[in-house]
Amino acid sequence: MSSVLHFFIFLLLFFTFTTQAQSSLSSAQTKQKIEQKKIEAILPNPSVKNKALFSQNNSEDDWANIIHKQISDSVYQSAFWFDSFFSVNDHEQKVPKTSARIRLGWLPKRTDFSAIETRFRVKLTLPNLQNRVDVIFSDDSDDTLTDLPLEAFDSKQVFTQESFSAALRYINNKDEDKYTDSRIGFSAGDLFVRLRHKRRFTWNDIHGVKIEPALYYFIGDGLGARLLLEYDYQINHSNQYRINYSIRASESFKGQKWKYGLYYLMQLGNQKAAVFGLVTHGKHDSDKGSFIDKYTLSYRYRFNALKRWLFFEVEPFVEWAKEDGFSTNPGIALRVEGYFQKK
Repeated sequence: MSSVLHFFIFLLLFFTFTTQAQSSLSSAQTKQKIEQKKIEAILPNPSVKNKALFSQNNSEDDWANIIHKQISDSVYQSAFWFDSFFSVNDHEQKVPKTSARIRLGWLPKRTDFSAIETRFRVKLTLPNLQNRVDVIFSDDSDDTLTDLPLEAFDSKQVFTQESFSAALRYINNKDEDKYTDSRIGFSAGDLFVRLRHKRRFTWNDIHGVKIEPALYYFIGDGLGARLLLEYDYQINHSNQYRINYSIRASESFKGQKWKYGLYYLMQLGNQKAAVFGLVTHGKHDSDKGSFIDKYTLSYRYRFNALKRWLFFEVEPFVEWAKEDGFSTNPGIALRVEGYFQKK
């Protein structure tokens, strides 16, 4: 009973906060227009007006901005120090590019009210190695944290291990429609190497196909391979249908794990996006044949509020899992994600 009560209290606080976030964003934009008109009436010089307006609406003393700056600077200084080892001329240190993403979430559902989600990813791009080498720290073995960024439609439909990973990535080849990289590092205390190739085909500006094979080897788990196939149909500039299929095999488990995904993605403006998704997980076993582990139907709504680097997500979903006898298991995911970047 206490878990249910805690859930509803958290839900109430979350929606109260997010509603206030959106309303404060709208009121801030209205206030900005009013203040701008006042400044235009007083200051005839456009450059002075813009400077004054910027200083009013982008306070560096804001506690959230201070935390954001401290994290961004810490990641940047680490990259600068690491990249200096590869510098030929100590007097001409190049500027590295750094980025970090941190996501916190609560995913209560009928059978489990205590599910907590944490994700992070830090990437350091080293200019002294011609920007072809990245140092990546993450708790996710894939390159992305989210399947609904506001800046692009880029659903991540691959199998990942929820464990800390530190890796050195080398970009072997990078063109507009193809990409090859190799990676060596540690994941879950195991040394691994991975080679991946991405290839994209587009035609008529509305059809897109992505093929992404990957080969990897873990010292403890042995050899493995993964294949991702994806088709996109661009309805217009803000709506898209997506179908994808991924399969993974490894010496660490018997058979192959597969996943199908069907999505409808919507860009609802510069600060909002949403996606309907139906995902099926399953496994193919030589003894048992092919069977389904879980169905998931979801709607994810994502928006940017309060700060340009802060994002919120609300995702109600329904699961039908084999371990629960395929009984209906509703839930909701509430997430907050911060982006930290400096270059």
